[in-house]
Amino acid sequence: MRPQAAHNILDTVRENAEYSHADRRNISLIDDACVSGVFGTSVAWRDVLKRAARVATTEATTCLEGESGTGKEVVARFIHRQSPRCRGPFVAINCAALPEQLLESELFGFDRGAFTGAQQAKPGQIELASGGVLFLDEVTEMTSAAQAKFLRVLQEREFVRLGGTRPVRANVRVITATNRNLHDAVAHGHFRVDLYYRLNVVDIHLPPLRERREDIQALVVGFLREFAHTAGRIVEITPEAMNALVRHDWPGNVRELRNVIERATILCEHGAIHPEDVALVPASASPAQVDSTDLDAIERRTIERVMNETHGNKVNASRKLGISRMQLYGRLRKYGLASA
Repeated sequence: MRPQAAHNILDTVRENAEYSHADRRNISLIDDACVSGVFGTSVAWRDVLKRAARVATTEATTCLEGESGTGKEVVARFIHRQSPRCRGPFVAINCAALPEQLLESELFGFDRGAFTGAQQAKPGQIELASGGVLFLDEVTEMTSAAQAKFLRVLQEREFVRLGGTRPVRANVRVITATNRNLHDAVAHGHFRVDLYYRLNVVDIHLPPLRERREDIQALVVGFLREFAHTAGRIVEITPEAMNALVRHDWPGNVRELRNVIERATILCEHGAIHPEDVALVPASASPAQVDSTDLDAIERRTIERVMNETHGNKVNASRKLGISRMQLYGRLRKYGLASA
């Protein structure tokens, strides 16, 4: 299957979808989604796009829920492009990637002299997103103090910089994302119930890739087209390799598929991807068979063990875990290991 064989990637996606005359509006929706890089024609994915397109025309705060790698930021950007704020900025911040002491200053900004080293005022991400969309990824990792302050942003549409006294107007639309269940986070006391109701005006659940396998071919074609530009060569994929991709459970979802195709595009020989090029590693346990509580417990034990092995050296621990230092800080805070 050659990327250039499809004269237009949108044609390839439409050919794999069955639409009635009454469903023509969905074809236009699929076109818009493909232009935004949101590929898929399964019933589950079309429902996501229809819900996203419907909420895009409003100012409603939207929460995207789904496993890691399902494309929450991609859908958030799709909503932004379809909204009246499309000419404004799209500003994304990962709440788990910043240490507790930096998250508030990144969100709200600070005035000169707010703390040691604050030689000049700096606007926060809320100000930088003025007129557009503020996307808060992994919102359940937001600290309690930041949650309380952000609640004011949603209620009063204003905030105060750290060290400041003058209220600043918050002209932003808020989209949040989480790979955890927000309702469970509230029930366990990890998330403010009043903020939950403010953020969860409209919720959109993104299904894992294993529940929409019919979208894999369209995703692969889209990624091959993308990497043809970056890799500087056209690559085709054999039917055997495509079948292997469709059968895989994809615990890392679309992000994992994208990485696999990128690697295969670079390493395959003679311009063709074969089954041995996709290097699929079978998971010891499918995410469908392990609930989030078990996964959290496994992740916590692993991080605790690595922190002990590295004697608390966060640089070495993050390198050994294969995550960034900022991500490690977020995980340590999440599992109460910040003092480790």
